[in-house]
Amino acid sequence: MRARHLLTAMFPLVAAPAAAQEGNPIGDLPILGAPKPGGIDFQNAATKIAEDLQWLDGMVLIIITAITIFVIGLLGVVLVRYNRRANPEPKAFTHNTPVEIAWTIVPIVILIFIGAFSLPVLFEQQEIPEADVTVKAVGYQWYWGYEYPDNDVAFDSYMIGSPATGGDNRLTDEVRAQLQEAGYSEDEFKLATDTAMVVPVNSTVVVQVTGADVIHSWTVPAFGVKQDGIPGRLAELWFEAKEEGVYFGQCSELCGISHAFMPITVKVVSQQEYEAWLDWAIAEYGGTPRQVADAAAAAAQQGDGTEGQGGLTAAGDAGDGSSGDAAGTGGDTQAPEGGDAGAVAPADGDGAEQPAARLVPDEGETEGEAGGN
Repeated sequence: MRARHLLTAMFPLVAAPAAAQEGNPIGDLPILGAPKPGGIDFQNAATKIAEDLQWLDGMVLIIITAITIFVIGLLGVVLVRYNRRANPEPKAFTHNTPVEIAWTIVPIVILIFIGAFSLPVLFEQQEIPEADVTVKAVGYQWYWGYEYPDNDVAFDSYMIGSPATGGDNRLTDEVRAQLQEAGYSEDEFKLATDTAMVVPVNSTVVVQVTGADVIHSWTVPAFGVKQDGIPGRLAELWFEAKEEGVYFGQCSELCGISHAFMPITVKVVSQQEYEAWLDWAIAEYGGTPRQVADAAAAAAQQGDGTEGQGGLTAAGDAGDGSSGDAAGTGGDTQAPEGGDAGAVAPADGDGAEQPAARLVPDEGETEGEAGGN
């Protein structure tokens, strides 16, 4: 797969984003998560994490504003009341215990108050829930590779207008045509990619982030997520998008000469559209069909549920003779003289052993039954 990346970069004219997306069932979607010219505010929050982060930012901004106004006010009072003209003979003292206690206690209280709200938001980000969809995002110089491990689907995502798509990282007429053909406008240049991560709406998506060469950072502001991709390490983030649409992000870690041309495109669609896209992606890029993957996952889950019972049975079978193989079979079993008290001699007509009534009988019951037999 890496060899295909290198060939595409060396011979960019053979790549065409429209051809790679032929038959893609994803239709036109509104662009909901994108930067705006001259914008200074957050993008509209598309997840609960983003909502909580933006609320926390607003609360801390209020506290910071109040502290700033208070400090500026004190400075104004000092300038007016204690200048040379108003106070020609200043008092000579170096300590004021009440003031020193106040400026120690008040900041502590403020920090505790902020921490009481910020720590739950931090835990919400870092405690990864069980995933409905898992996607692995691998950062390369300078594009992203996406893998859906549940279905063994993998593809690369290049900026439209990059050398891999036939451009040179500049907005030309050919790039405008590519953008239009992909459903974008020139406003999305340096944001739109030839392929996109596709996830279902109102589903828990866990993204595993790593880097293949240098440190990258997978960031989508509207989701409130940002995670560095470090070579040799696998980090995780999660989000649950609330509205269908297109959301843009960019690599947020300086990663080389083309760092600015490494955008991220995420398309949030309905569950039905996601399943149709996944079937198309499996046929387009190769992978495990959904029915096979779902059956394998169900079998694995069922196996996990019966693992404990299987282990207990194996422990009983591997026990020594004192455990007995036919406890509770009464006079049909007997222990040979001089042999192990737990050994069982077949007593029925066909010579077959009787099934065990319990896996591991109590020691007292074993001795009592052996003596009685």
